[in-house]
Amino acid sequence: MTSQRTRDRLVQRLRDNGIRNEAVLEQIRNVPRHLFVDEALASRAYEDTALPIGLGQTISQPWVVARMTEALLEGFSGETVLEIGTGCGYQTAVLAPFVKKIYTVERIPELMRKTRQRLYDLDIYNVQFRPGDGWEGWRKYAPYDGIIVAAAADELPEKLLQQLAPGARMIIPVGRTGYQDLLQVTRKDDHFEEVSLGAVSFVPLVHGK
Repeated sequence: MTSQRTRDRLVQRLRDNGIRNEAVLEQIRNVPRHLFVDEALASRAYEDTALPIGLGQTISQPWVVARMTEALLEGFSGETVLEIGTGCGYQTAVLAPFVKKIYTVERIPELMRKTRQRLYDLDIYNVQFRPGDGWEGWRKYAPYDGIIVAAAADELPEKLLQQLAPGARMIIPVGRTGYQDLLQVTRKDDHFEEVSLGAVSFVPLVHGK
């Protein structure tokens, strides 16, 4: 169930469902998603569906990860990305080859510790981790050339908007539990432009550590 044929079927499904960036599709094929879920769920790792990872969190649906990555990278010309909601690290692993540095924030320390080791085991070293409140971002290394948020906010987080570099974009699900709108928010000179990328379902972006 973790064979190359199984991975190829997943990639073809994503392509059939509108993912166009072939480099992102190749990375989806290469990242061993079965290592990011519990062993009991490994046989389902290459289904196009979200799966529980414990602690009330989920590993995102591969189509959503591919779409968010594709949207972030379109026209991307910078080096640094802020990731909010490290989770199991699957989104981080898919994005890692395309950027120089990922700064990632996770609210649950236990989850962050496991994910850091998992990414090291996969020889992914261009990631810096911080436990904290995703609503606050990581001001120390701002502004960022892109921000990707893997949890749903009920409104656009003002502090994350302010940590975007001019011309940079943030990919974020916005809305209440059960249904959100995936938004691409681009910082212009004196305003932010929003484009809807479609309906998604994410765990909420929780305030506080």
